[in-house]
Amino acid sequence: MSHLYKSVPVRSSEITPKQVYLSRRDFMKAATLATSAALLAACAPSVTAQPQDAGPVPTSNATDELGDMVNTYSDITTYNNYYEFSTDKQSVASLAKDFKTTPWTVEVGGLVNKPKTYGVEDLLKLFPPEERIYRLRCVEAWSMVIPWEGFMLSKLLKAVEPTSDAKYVRFETLLDKKQMPGTSSPFYPWPYQEGLRLDEAMNDLTILATGLYGEDLPAQDGGPIRLVVPWKYGFKSIKAIIKIELTSEQPATMWSSIAPNEYGFYANVNPGVDHPRWSQVSERRIGEISRRGTLLFNGYGDQVAHLYDGMDLTKNY
Repeated sequence: MSHLYKSVPVRSSEITPKQVYLSRRDFMKAATLATSAALLAACAPSVTAQPQDAGPVPTSNATDELGDMVNTYSDITTYNNYYEFSTDKQSVASLAKDFKTTPWTVEVGGLVNKPKTYGVEDLLKLFPPEERIYRLRCVEAWSMVIPWEGFMLSKLLKAVEPTSDAKYVRFETLLDKKQMPGTSSPFYPWPYQEGLRLDEAMNDLTILATGLYGEDLPAQDGGPIRLVVPWKYGFKSIKAIIKIELTSEQPATMWSSIAPNEYGFYANVNPGVDHPRWSQVSERRIGEISRRGTLLFNGYGDQVAHLYDGMDLTKNY
């Protein structure tokens, strides 16, 4: 990866080998995270725990900038939060297996000079995807290293020309009760919505992911197109995007609407600010038994810390 994305490198020893997946289910049972309440926040997508092909094999250089090896395809596609399908991580993949990701369009509008609706295939022609190996840190205190394929969100935003009044970017997920059984739940304010400040959205680290391990992005991982903001907790990286809107006001977001005292708008990874119900000081990398220390901004501080100069991160969490 380019030197632009270095902050805290990932060691190659940290990419989870394929065989680890075979024992992952037993591991997860033995290492139940802090409390069942931790299931309240949606991060990366999740899948069935039934045995399956391990998927694409990492190449010898498949590490993030810290040298950490990527997790296996099976890890990434079978341990997911995706409440539109289920609150049970172990059932998402099976529930999403027939989810239709084509055709798919993304409406981009709001405070822009050139609003437009794009087919995903159009986006891939305009903005050829590149590999970005990023750490994913869930608010539930687990993590992965994922080899995404995608393009910088800034490229799309520049194409639609934000007006001078645009200060935020709002994202919206598909709401389809026939395909997404979890949306029948009355406990969540559907559709899933998220937001970023415009300068966060324009940062070079922020991408729209359309692939994984060099293949199309699986439905359970947010396919066909999702946001990836690696210095924030995973629930900010909204999945199955159908609408991107530039606004002058901070948009409402799913988890901040449900529990604003627990899930702030910024949701920057910060070991110094605990969740009200569990510590954020350490995390468990999927496939590992021991815990590791959590990195401020998930280790991407060199690229993003300046965005929050002068802010009190204990209040603007």
